[in-house]
Amino acid sequence: MAARRLLSRIRAGLLDRGLADGRWTFDHIGSTAVPGLRAKPFVDVQIRVVSLPAEGSPADDVFRQAGFLPARGSRPDSPGVFRDEVREYGIAPAEAYRKRLFVRPDPVEPAIAHVRLLGSPWWAETVRFRDVLRADPAARRACEEMKSRAAEAHSGDADYDDYTRSKSVFFDRLRGR
Repeated sequence: MAARRLLSRIRAGLLDRGLADGRWTFDHIGSTAVPGLRAKPFVDVQIRVVSLPAEGSPADDVFRQAGFLPARGSRPDSPGVFRDEVREYGIAPAEAYRKRLFVRPDPVEPAIAHVRLLGSPWWAETVRFRDVLRADPAARRACEEMKSRAAEAHSGDADYDDYTRSKSVFFDRLRGR
């Protein structure tokens, strides 16, 4: 499994450099983490950290060795590159929504790594969303249909930003379950 290999490689590199402190978590998230859900070939992984590694830090070297590069975003407002969108105000300080995003442009096993802070509401939401889709066939079918419609609507776009935004309504609706 690609996600397991990537997460093991990242975890080992961080541990070898003394960067992971035992409170960090390593999760396979996104569509490829849900058996039976049709998905783009991108593997999404999530690392929850105590403090966000600065650009150019030794953590960046670990990601680079695993084939990941820091994401820059297509536009200044690209969703989820440097911060996650606040979905519910007051549940966490603004600082908790900061993140780092890495992309692995490998033609065989492309991947995205979301590095989120301990206390980030998005860490829990992505894991919960994955688990709901794994457990609920109707939610899984609805997600697949929504993603298919969003992909078709944004197939000619220059980037993935509006596709990403278009999925938010579904995620918010499912979040309310």
